[in-house]
Amino acid sequence: MQESAVIIVGGGTSGLAAAACLSKKSVPYILLEREECVASLWRKYTYDRLHLHLRKQVCELPFLPFPPSYPNYVPREQFIQYLDHYVQHFNIQPLYHRAVESAQYEEGIQKWIVQARNWRSGEVEDYGARFLVVASGETAEPRVPQVEGLEGFKGKLLHSTAYKNGKDFGDENVLVVGSGNSGMEIALDLSNYGAKPSIVVRSPVQFLSREMMHYASVLYKYLSPKILDILMMIGSRVVYGDLTKYGIPFPTEGPFAMKMKYRKFPIIDLGTVNKIKSGEIQVVSAEIEKIRSGNQVVFKNGKSLPFESIIFCTGFTRSTQKWLKSIQGYDELLNEDGFAKPRQRKGKNGLYCVGLAQLGFFGANLDAHNVANDIASLM
Repeated sequence: MQESAVIIVGGGTSGLAAAACLSKKSVPYILLEREECVASLWRKYTYDRLHLHLRKQVCELPFLPFPPSYPNYVPREQFIQYLDHYVQHFNIQPLYHRAVESAQYEEGIQKWIVQARNWRSGEVEDYGARFLVVASGETAEPRVPQVEGLEGFKGKLLHSTAYKNGKDFGDENVLVVGSGNSGMEIALDLSNYGAKPSIVVRSPVQFLSREMMHYASVLYKYLSPKILDILMMIGSRVVYGDLTKYGIPFPTEGPFAMKMKYRKFPIIDLGTVNKIKSGEIQVVSAEIEKIRSGNQVVFKNGKSLPFESIIFCTGFTRSTQKWLKSIQGYDELLNEDGFAKPRQRKGKNGLYCVGLAQLGFFGANLDAHNVANDIASLM
């Protein structure tokens, strides 16, 4: 059994941030990653045109700023280069191909025993540590909703994690299911490549520009969330107008209230709204009921439309429930969806989580600092 002071589960940005903060405190750790690389979401499961939606100063990891030559909104390839440099700079050496299957706290030896399957050898390996840091991410397992007749769909069917660009979609009619940032940007990308996308929008959507989001992050230090929400709603209405005529419900709550209450992030618009207004992107304001005749998608409002492809931008489920839920005190730290409960980053017996509070890079970095400081104080 390999042992260390801390076991970190997950080699994404949250796990790397935790590793760097522990290194700064001279706390030894083992980092377990199920894929063959760090930040696999960014390397393997994101689309080509993706940029960071917030300015680089907000998205940098602890103790290492982005290079001055990087643009304000860092593109995917440069962000991956930054992460590679981060790993080298802090001498982070993950154990790859380790998929955690169970974790138990042994009272007798006051240690966590983590079992992980080595995907290369097929064997289950044991790891021991006084502290366990869960940094397995908010976007672990792609989620596709159950739809009647989906298995008989004759066209291309994929999750957003498999989408790279619109080259292979030509002038196809493509249905994008999901109206978050990924769905809106993939619909935009498809349109730019000549496809004819339609996007399902069933609930109110708050659009903000990059500039509005930047000013909001600055004003957040000086204004209450309620006042800031009012200003952002007014600004959004002025910039984008009344979008209800295009089938997009107008939100009655501000972007920050929606984020806190429903975990629904505002849409950072990069041109999708203009495409909707011009008719290049169609909006479907109804949930899918079923699929029939191979390519006919029937909606709950009674409409039926043919599509050559369907792309599900329907988010993720967490992997923590698979191996952590049996632990005593799990439900005090994480909710049923695998997210951290409000203001909860520390559980019993040296159990911590980093980057599971749906607060982006800022929240994950703050978690990493606080967890490392707490662990160092207990050693």
